[in-house]
Formats: sequence, C-alpha cells, structure tokens
Amino acid sequence: MAHLEMHQFICRSDNYGLLVHDHKSGATASIDAPDAVEIEKQLRKRGWQLTHIFSTHHHGDHVEGNAALKNQFSCVIIGPRAEADRIPGIRTKVSGGEAFTWAGREVKVLACLGHTLGHIAYHIPSEYSVFAGDTLFSLGCGRVFEGTLEQMYHSVTQFKTLSPSTYLYCGHEYTEANARFALSIEPMNRMLQQRASIVATLRREGKMTCPSTIGEELKANPFLRTDSPEIRRNLNMETATDADVFAELRRRKDSFK
Repeated sequence: MAHLEMHQFICRSDNYGLLVHDHKSGATASIDAPDAVEIEKQLRKRGWQLTHIFSTHHHGDHVEGNAALKNQFSCVIIGPRAEADRIPGIRTKVSGGEAFTWAGREVKVLACLGHTLGHIAYHIPSEYSVFAGDTLFSLGCGRVFEGTLEQMYHSVTQFKTLSPSTYLYCGHEYTEANARFALSIEPMNRMLQQRASIVATLRREGKMTCPSTIGEELKANPFLRTDSPEIRRNLNMETATDADVFAELRRRKDSFK
C-alpha cells in the first residue's frame, strides 16, 4: 500500500494546516480546520476533494473552518466525544482508546486531557504519523487551560511509547520559542543545541520546522526529559517525581520571556 501524502502549510499567523491524502481512494482529511479559505486554496492547487476533518479540540483557531468546509465539500467531521457540543459540524464522535478505519488504515485515538478537557490526538501507526494538535509541540508542549498539570503530564508522556520513527505533526509553529526555553533549562544538551541551530536557520529562511520525529523529541524536548539529571539539577528537583518536574517546567514556560 502506497503511503499517504502529507501536505503541510502555515495559515492564520502560526497555525499549521495539514492535508492528508490517499491517492488510491481519493480520501483527503484536514487535520483541524484553522482557516477554511486557505485550506480550500491548498486543496484546489492539488485537485483534491476534502472528505474528512479530524478535529483535535474545540479552540476556535482549530475549528473555525469546520462549517464552511462542510458546507462546501459535505465532508465528515470527526472529533472528540467529550467536546462534541463545541465542535461545529461534528458527525463522528471518538474518545481516547478507540480506533477507526480511514482510507484503509487504522487510526488510533489518544486521550490528551490538559490543554482542554476533551483534547484528542490521532495516530496512524502504518504511516508512522501522529497528529498531536496542541498537546505536544516540537521542543515543547501546550499550555494547560482546562485540565490539570498532572493530566497534561500523562497526556504528553504517552507519546514516549510511540515508535521513535513516528513523525510528530503539531498545531502551531512554536519551535523557535520552545528552543529558547529548552536551552535555558538544559543548556548542555548537545542534541538540543544542534536542533536549535537548525530551527533558527529554517526560520530565517521562512521555512517550517515541523514535522519532527518522536525520536528527535526524546533527545531534546524537556517535557519528555523529566528524568534528565541536568534538568533536575537546574530546577533543584533532583529527588522529585517526574510529574512534579513536568509541572515545574510547564509553570516556568508559562512565564518565560
């Protein structure tokens, strides 16, 4: 079976748009719908018809295009059951731990409470791809708006169980800012230093920094590295639990300039 084609682009100011296309069936999914006009433009360029939207959570910059795209393409909107009343146009409701078939491939649903109380991610194992929304970012993680820091810790930590070869697609282009914070916490991490340098070059050239891979994140993302002796030493939390280290990292990131 040929691999799915992934087409990623920037919309709004820093949202990632992502179209996932199966050439055999013609099925095309938009991961979230930040901007209906830009998504339609990208579809038209490729001659694709939108068949599905995979919504990760209810925030406006992720669902604002749902209604217009559904009206135009009659696409099926899949989204979190726990936020169904806040996902415009939703038809298929899913929860963490469930799975469904799309374009002949299994799609596993991950519960990702924290950023919102119903946030989910979509993992397609056969494509080595995970669509994390605003839970896990390259070199960072999402803010905790509705859930608890403990919930966010468990949500982020589950990504460590995925194959290191898995591509991480996230909701925003935040990597450069995330790198600055990560370096303030783990400055001697050579893999992080190298990643930060690459990211800075990409951004100077106006290029996107994602997707990364789970393997790259495990080596450089502080929110996946709560057992790092350097991080724990710099936080003065050598004997703390991983969950407590994560919570302190997230609190510090919230106020980092």
